[in-house]
Amino acid sequence: MKRRNFIKNASLTGVGITVGTAIMGCKDKNNTEEMGTTKETKGEKSTSIDMAKYPIAICTWGFVKANAKAGEELSKDKSALDSVISGVAIEEENLKNTTVGKGGTPDREGNVTLDACVMNPEGDCGAVLCVENITNVAALAKKVMEETPHVMLAGQGAEDFAYSQGFKKENLLTESSKKAWEEWKKESKYKPIINIENHDTIGMLAIDKKGDIAGACTTSGLGYKMRGRVGDSPIIGSGLFIDNKIGGAVATGMGEEVVKTVGSFLIVELMRNGMSPQAACEEAISRIVTKSDRYKNFQIAYIAMNKAGEVGSYCIHKGFTYMKYQNEANENIASGYYNKEEKS
Repeated sequence: MKRRNFIKNASLTGVGITVGTAIMGCKDKNNTEEMGTTKETKGEKSTSIDMAKYPIAICTWGFVKANAKAGEELSKDKSALDSVISGVAIEEENLKNTTVGKGGTPDREGNVTLDACVMNPEGDCGAVLCVENITNVAALAKKVMEETPHVMLAGQGAEDFAYSQGFKKENLLTESSKKAWEEWKKESKYKPIINIENHDTIGMLAIDKKGDIAGACTTSGLGYKMRGRVGDSPIIGSGLFIDNKIGGAVATGMGEEVVKTVGSFLIVELMRNGMSPQAACEEAISRIVTKSDRYKNFQIAYIAMNKAGEVGSYCIHKGFTYMKYQNEANENIASGYYNKEEKS
């Protein structure tokens, strides 16, 4: 039963790969293609659309196959939402990826718990938190959005709901992840690792041939985290936010810091007020690094895309890349970064 029908009934009853060049943080027009013109409409800035530029898919990090899959689905006239869910599923099922899905790094007690969220062009959203034994949690988040009156389900409740929707139970802890966890226990004294390497969430945005925007974000979270810890990835407005009139943004990196500034929502609001995706990503990073010098010990990166298909990205430390699929080309693009000391 779709959510709209559920609510209606309840009211009645009482219930191709090329490598792009590096972007080094230039503002606005220097870092985005002129794909449309801006005009005022009912108090908001809206951008005229060049449909020939679509479809487009972008994702965090160099997840080549995942972004290519989303691009292929878009080229087959699939919706933006279905395309991003198909795309991120590639990494959720990739046993070599220790930061997403099956094979993800466990918490400090040895349990692999996954988080994910999705948003569609209508502004509907769904999320799951601390889910065990289910691989494709982005698809599960879509089920929460479409088949329940809720936005978020957590833990055992989310897992039980998954089984009711036909998802199969799987052991997410691979032998290699278990071995690494056992080695970590010997050396760490059970202290979670906070550094610039402990990340790699996959967040993905897409514009389909109709010009609609959707997104997904999925992760196994901070490696060796405390049991029950949830970062930004499944939190609407932090790990992901979409406004189909404006654009979308996703985050990766130290989730606690993204949550503090509601980063993805911030970027979309900055775009609403006239900033390019690039400038908005830079401002969102600035909000973090100007608070204190703690940013030196963690990484955060954002990618964003507006309704015209303009794309932007920015991060704290050098090394972040993102994928962009457009016109049947799948580019791996180096992001601009804040830490000027690392440029030398």
